[in-house]
Amino acid sequence: MRGAVPLEFLQIKLPKHRHHAVAFRRDSFIASFGSDQDFGAEDEYLNWLKEQCELFPSGFVLVYENGIPIGQLELTLREFEGKKVGYVNLYYLIPEKRGLGIGQMLHRYALEFFKQNHMKEYHLRVSPSNEKAMSFYMKNGMKKIRSELEGKVIRMSGYIE
Repeated sequence: MRGAVPLEFLQIKLPKHRHHAVAFRRDSFIASFGSDQDFGAEDEYLNWLKEQCELFPSGFVLVYENGIPIGQLELTLREFEGKKVGYVNLYYLIPEKRGLGIGQMLHRYALEFFKQNHMKEYHLRVSPSNEKAMSFYMKNGMKKIRSELEGKVIRMSGYIE
């Protein structure tokens, strides 16, 4: 578990944070799918990121420990089957910070973001081969809903108390 070093959650500001945002998002593809082949065009991601940062400024943050960026969160609100839900686009920690309990702090930040936006339910999608991530989500009360994108991902949901 973590020591006493607090984490900082700072809004992503482009172009200042471009390098970390792209590197972290790209590495999330490698961690999830074994390759960044489906990452797409960097400029498309950056355009999307800029739009989302404007819509959900406190949902798009870099996570810092001792002034060093170690992670990233991308949180939005979306429609799903006629209802509005919170949506985790990205939970990310650099490899050396995984499995140390820091993910719980990112998860608490996400739940607080969804609470502040009056969401009762939140979703994310995860690669079926990313067993550690799926286990983390299930330990935090999430349930598998269904397979999507021709089996490439599993949609999971959780509820906010």
